[in-house]
Amino acid sequence: MRATGRGGADTELVTAARDGDPRALDALVAASLPLVYNVAGRALQGHADVDDVVQETLLRVVRHLSDLRDPAAYRSWLIAITVRQVRDREHHRRTARDRTADLDVAYGVADPAGDFAGLTILRLGLTDQRREVAEATRWLDEDDRTLLALWWLEATGELDRAELAAALGLTEAHAAVRIQRMKEQVQVSRAVVRALRSDCPGLRDLTRAWDGRPGPLWRKRLARHVRECVVCRHHGGGLLPLDRLLAGLPLLPVPPGVGERLAAGVPPARDGAPGDAHAVRPGGPRRLIAKGVLGPVAAAAAVAVLVVGGFVVTRQTGASPAPAAAPVVEAPPGTTPPGPTPAITSPSATPPAATATTRPTPKPTTARPVAPAPASTSKRKGVGVWTFDGVSEALASSTASWYYTWNVGHPGVTSPKGAEFVPMIWGAKSVTADNLRQARANGRYLLGFNEPDMGGQANMTVEQALDLWPRLEATGLPLGSPAVAWGGDRPGEWLDRFMSGAKARGHRVDFIALHWYGGDFSTTNAVNQLRSYLQAVHDRYHLPIWLTEFALIDFSNGVRFPSQAQQAAFLTAATRMLGGLSWLHRYAWFGLPATDKDQTGLFRTGSQPTAVGRAFQAAR
Repeated sequence: MRATGRGGADTELVTAARDGDPRALDALVAASLPLVYNVAGRALQGHADVDDVVQETLLRVVRHLSDLRDPAAYRSWLIAITVRQVRDREHHRRTARDRTADLDVAYGVADPAGDFAGLTILRLGLTDQRREVAEATRWLDEDDRTLLALWWLEATGELDRAELAAALGLTEAHAAVRIQRMKEQVQVSRAVVRALRSDCPGLRDLTRAWDGRPGPLWRKRLARHVRECVVCRHHGGGLLPLDRLLAGLPLLPVPPGVGERLAAGVPPARDGAPGDAHAVRPGGPRRLIAKGVLGPVAAAAAVAVLVVGGFVVTRQTGASPAPAAAPVVEAPPGTTPPGPTPAITSPSATPPAATATTRPTPKPTTARPVAPAPASTSKRKGVGVWTFDGVSEALASSTASWYYTWNVGHPGVTSPKGAEFVPMIWGAKSVTADNLRQARANGRYLLGFNEPDMGGQANMTVEQALDLWPRLEATGLPLGSPAVAWGGDRPGEWLDRFMSGAKARGHRVDFIALHWYGGDFSTTNAVNQLRSYLQAVHDRYHLPIWLTEFALIDFSNGVRFPSQAQQAAFLTAATRMLGGLSWLHRYAWFGLPATDKDQTGLFRTGSQPTAVGRAFQAAR
């Protein structure tokens, strides 16, 4: 019987176990152990009670499996039971502490072999910032530790958002809010961890009464000091996004001995009546361990686990680590941004200055260069960039694989490692010998005119664009069509007339560049509308497509922006959809900087992403 790609049991296995197949039940419990262990271990911070919680959870699964009506809901049901057992154990511990205050120290002693944060730090040799994340998890409260475990299981594909929300008894929207707040607490805790290593006299005075044990109360006190102290605030800067730091951690086995400890404490299960296929067999879980099903799992003979920020999540062995973060280089302040339409005007509406030198029009090259397809979905992700204070740092932190500046160069912007610059010939006045030379020198591709169908942008007639096109072809670079603001899918519109004229004249166009802005802020509707538009354009021209500007902005009555949460949700869903289109070679979000005017932007400063920016960083 097979398991799913996420490491959990499929519905056939659950159904067979529920119907009394002993081998299926053994396999189901074995497959469930790592997931339960991960959640309980992180939530309880490796306390000795972890084994008891895991044992009780699996016993409840076996006892009540016959009550599960929908086998497809097994994973969310399993996680919900685990979370409930974690909360019950925390409640019992607090009650016991209140009744026996003199034994408080004993209740705070963790199992040394189960200190997930300590194992992460000592056994993995983490980078400094990953080590800080591992230490920061110790400062979270109980609910946030549980949520952190569930969230990373979601991020690694072990759970989906519906399962996570069901486990917590929340709606998906409420779960999203809780996750965002939890991440913010982790970031605060990271700043506290870093500040405690600094030599700050004020912090030394503040911590004289601290017993050295991390906790939410002292996190709040220390975080307040960090925010107000110039020395500590400086040490708290430059924190990389949590998602990126946790993505590439190596694999470790489940600590040996877990199965044996569980086996030693498993009480007899209730007996089932003869012929009752759903009854628990006497000593069921103990028999599973004795047979060697749970033991090998606990000893990691079949399962590897990922230790993440001090907790583990089940993964297949042999996973490739995420690439290291790109180096950060600060760039000097620059100019203001280009706008997507006349409704948002900017200096980029004025094209780069033309040179006085004129050259004869070269003979067009009709042979189409081979444009290399992206090696993976992540290579598609790009962003439109204009200069602002911290632009290079923001670009590096964005994880974009490529970028462009609506120009042939990128003055004031340092390209991060692994990020490709793509030049553009913006409009008619940009078609100069010097610009074409720079385009050849600076890029492997060339983007054509920017919104020639718009009065506030390149504002070109089709005939004018066709007359100038051979000079762009002469660069020899794979060449993208003029990027129209709208109507790319409709006959008789600007792009259709240009493509017809290019075909008649023998001009070369290697891929279609498009812009798209959605005025419907419903995520599902917006994503469907974007996909329909791209599909219609591709069906019309049968060429690869680059979506070089897109976001949610409503221009129907002035300019209206969605909330950050709506924009972030759209970006996440849209990039997932775009990654599934084989003919969509690249996309670029509009744009990198976030100002009061450009509310779709990803970064307010070089190191301060917006909610949309965080969604972009996580996109693959």
